[in-house]
Amino acid sequence: QVQLVESGGGAVQTGGSLRLSCTASGYRYSRHCTGWFRQAPGKEREGVVGVDADGDTTYADSVKGRFTVSEDRAKNILYLQMSSLKPEDTGTYYCVAQEPCSVVEGLHDLFFGVWGQGTQVTVSS
Repeated sequence: QVQLVESGGGAVQTGGSLRLSCTASGYRYSRHCTGWFRQAPGKEREGVVGVDADGDTTYADSVKGRFTVSEDRAKNILYLQMSSLKPEDTGTYYCVAQEPCSVVEGLHDLFFGVWGQGTQVTVSS
């Protein structure tokens, strides 16, 4: 069974940066998809970025140019580098995965079957 553990959240001021990490274990298939979602208080979960099995990425418009996802497949670690952070980026960030998978079919939370416990990101103005 796949397990995901996030780390790296924290509190920063507007314009700051943070890097989130997600360590995965238990993959049964070599081809899997990953990504990040977030949820702000009182709002629905929002897809941030999806990563196909071949490494192609799909970013939400709200984070394009500011967030960058990367993955160390040898170590099964997924990263999310967040820069130029804004107060509206505040929320709980979740690492997600789905296997077997080749292509992320839209940043929909129902697409991903495995979720981490989440890590809190707070951006103050």
